[in-house]
Amino acid sequence: MNDITGRTTTNHATNHATTATARGPLPRLLTLGAGALLLASTAACSAPGGAGEWPDTAPTALDASGPGLSRVVLLGDSVAAGQATPLHAAFGSAGVEFSSMASTGGGNVVGPNSEEIAAEVADRIRSARPSTVIYQITTYDWGTVDEQRDAYGQLLDTVTAAGGKLVLVTMPPIRGDEFYEPHLDELAHATEAAAEVADASDDAILLDASEVWGDEFRRERDGNVDRSSDGTHTCPQGAARWTNWLLGELADTYPDFTPPAPEDWADTGWSDDAEFVGC
Repeated sequence: MNDITGRTTTNHATNHATTATARGPLPRLLTLGAGALLLASTAACSAPGGAGEWPDTAPTALDASGPGLSRVVLLGDSVAAGQATPLHAAFGSAGVEFSSMASTGGGNVVGPNSEEIAAEVADRIRSARPSTVIYQITTYDWGTVDEQRDAYGQLLDTVTAAGGKLVLVTMPPIRGDEFYEPHLDELAHATEAAAEVADASDDAILLDASEVWGDEFRRERDGNVDRSSDGTHTCPQGAARWTNWLLGELADTYPDFTPPAPEDWADTGWSDDAEFVGC
């Protein structure tokens, strides 16, 4: 049984095939905060699905978000897409509007395809008028420190122009393979670039998720599967731990936000989602 008290997608891009063949059953028990929580499903993780493609229709502008943590948009790659499933359940139980713009193959802020899709990402953020945009640094945030800093700065400008606050979150450590090997040094300084942007603005913060993941990839935690066999993605256990941690961090930033009890969101069926592969 895992103790995750703490505060303290699918696949890669199409040119990086996921070969997760060891798909065991989902862990049955999650310990979130003070209590043990039973996951109802013991089905095997689903096979990789399709990429999270943008819809053809243009976004429709929403009314302004309310005060505090009222409307949240998540940005990231397929790693974030998996984490969005428990986050959606948790925010729903707390009455917070939530939508995920996580995209397989990159967060579309810096790195591959970012130049082609940046304008559309900005349009969708402006249309959503979020109170908060959470950007988890992605496994595709390739580039120099200057390129990363400029990209995160542009994202901040877009978010603040839409009336929101930017929450930058460090990515889970990965087990670098031949696909990522040429870019590991670039990924290593992405946090530095994000920190510079956050430190220079009252409208951005950087949250260090190493409190959840540690500094190196760990497939299991206390005997339960935490991360995918592909060395990159998270499994339900890890995604739940991350969500529980993030809710606590957001409560520190938004004093009027009370994190929902794990019993309200951790056993609501999201662990069956096809985003979880190699678990």
